[in-house]
Amino acid sequence: MDTKKKNIAVCLTFALLLGAGFFACLWMPKEEYSYSERRRLADLPPISAHALWEGRFMSDFESYAADRFPFRDSFRMLQALTARQAFARQDNHGLYVIDGSIAAVEYPLHEESLDYAASRFRYICQEYLTQENRAFLSVIPDKGCFLAQEGGRPSIDYAAFEQKMAEKTSFASYIPISDLLGIEDYYRTDPHWRQEEILDVAERLAQAMGAELSGESRRKTLPKPFYGAYYGQAALPLAPDSLCYLTGEALEGCRMYDWQEEAYAPIYNLEKAGGKDPYEIFLSGSLPLVTIENPQAPQGKKLIIFRDSFASALAPLLASGYSKITLADIRYIHPAHLPSSLDFAGCDVLFLYSTLILNNSNTLK
Repeated sequence: MDTKKKNIAVCLTFALLLGAGFFACLWMPKEEYSYSERRRLADLPPISAHALWEGRFMSDFESYAADRFPFRDSFRMLQALTARQAFARQDNHGLYVIDGSIAAVEYPLHEESLDYAASRFRYICQEYLTQENRAFLSVIPDKGCFLAQEGGRPSIDYAAFEQKMAEKTSFASYIPISDLLGIEDYYRTDPHWRQEEILDVAERLAQAMGAELSGESRRKTLPKPFYGAYYGQAALPLAPDSLCYLTGEALEGCRMYDWQEEAYAPIYNLEKAGGKDPYEIFLSGSLPLVTIENPQAPQGKKLIIFRDSFASALAPLLASGYSKITLADIRYIHPAHLPSSLDFAGCDVLFLYSTLILNNSNTLK
């Protein structure tokens, strides 16, 4: 075959591939939501003279085309594998894998973020707490605390992080828990900790706050494999986790009130197991305001937890020691707008946040 025929063959092959891709984009079904990345995909932008003139249409259209491309997840996996194995990249889109466990790069330490978080906690104490209330703080280390240095990844100084946060919140008694945790206490494909592995954390928090936990727990494992939030973001073919939850006589007598829906809901919402984020079986996910009621616990023993999603798995383990545990997520509800019926009288208050939130606290209202 001469050079001219080779060039024609290459051009025809390229044109066929380009045409096939074009018609596939037009005709193949388009998903509205990416379950692997836990996000809504970009919509086709409306065409207007103003958008075209400013260049916004083409920018938005590029996002739409990248999100709705056929076999997108397969191409994402190919890209991630190529970056990891062919080019030896240490991380991909801010995520890295060590011994089958995925973690996010959390670096550097943003002290201004710690200042802002402390100011929000201080506001709550000044507005709602009196001398009869006791305030506590505990910091949950992210997975990088146990993986980053081992894998040679950038890492914040977690001991300094805890010390700085404790100093900035001198109005609250600090309860350390990082010494009780290790990488085995976290899901491999998700940022969260495993509920069945943090009974010792619950016990320490309860003891420090003067509560006594009781009752034995039984482990139940969901039959469906658990692919955590990091799994889809990393786009790597890794083994899934198993998702377990703990129950027992004390928990079976509890019920949860959802203030947003003004209705009672199960503490473990197993309908969420088949949803976009199975971790939401714990207290139905990050709801703005929920209360766990335990009629069998010592009456008058009440706790309010200002929290992120990590507390969804922890709070049920504290339920045997409190008649009421209220969880407030000030990423979704401003402290000034807490319902007037939320009574702080006689309550202990625990600020329980992960380093991931505290080091990026602009999400707090």
